[in-house]
Amino acid sequence: MYDFLTTSPWPDYELIDSGNFQKLERFGKYILARPEPQAIWDPHLPLKEWEKADAAFARAPGSTEKGQWRLKPSMPEQWVIAYERPDGLRLKFRLGLSSFKHVGLFPEQDPNWQFIYNQTKKRRAKLPRVLNLFAYTGAATLAARAAGADVTHLDSVKQVNFWARDNMEASQLDGVRWLVEDAMKYVRREVKRGSKYQGLILDPPAYGRGPNGEKWQLEDELNEMLKLSQQLLDPEDHFFVVNLYSLGFSALILDNLTTAIFPGEKAVRELGEIYLHDAGQRKLPLGTFCRFAN
Repeated sequence: MYDFLTTSPWPDYELIDSGNFQKLERFGKYILARPEPQAIWDPHLPLKEWEKADAAFARAPGSTEKGQWRLKPSMPEQWVIAYERPDGLRLKFRLGLSSFKHVGLFPEQDPNWQFIYNQTKKRRAKLPRVLNLFAYTGAATLAARAAGADVTHLDSVKQVNFWARDNMEASQLDGVRWLVEDAMKYVRREVKRGSKYQGLILDPPAYGRGPNGEKWQLEDELNEMLKLSQQLLDPEDHFFVVNLYSLGFSALILDNLTTAIFPGEKAVRELGEIYLHDAGQRKLPLGTFCRFAN
């Protein structure tokens, strides 16, 4: 079954508009305009509404990623927003304006955070072990930790792990295991050690580097990473989430991979696209996903 997931209403976040390869968002009380390559349509709102943004990102000449933020005087470089859900999940995130247009949070992942929180609570293990790979600033890590998991958070960038730790402390949580590692090397070692996890979360980039320059290329590495993940899952008690944001990387690729690697999960598997909808009710695609639980 092909599914579409989107963010539930959330007081501290809103996709106001999208179009002209940009998106206009509100994080807390601040409005940001930044690039979005999949927003190829015309904006819903007039230009004057976009000009109200507290911060707007402009790409550097000749770069597809790096650039600078243009800030209004009232716009801080860091601020904190709240995330609360009816199921009891309560977190706080420190946001910041990076030179790569990111702010430290991907709000479209809200349905996966809720899935992780609720599935962690359903594990039969008294202290479920959860491994979050390519874990960035740790929203999924904190969702699992808030549900009582023993969480290992792995990212290859030390500064990103510090940011995730700030989010943990802001959320009044503790006890996360932080690793600055190459994800592939780590899961290979874990398989050799016979380690098992009740939860496994993957959000790999299209490309990247490990802490010692190890190369990650999604289309070259994903097949092996999923095979290793299958060996790490507790066969009797587990949940699994993989999310991909890579232009042109169809959910059909995940369908083929997960059907072959996790054949026993097909009946309970959710597979499809994640999107955000703006005030004009356009659906902005922001990745593909596959998840399941037993």
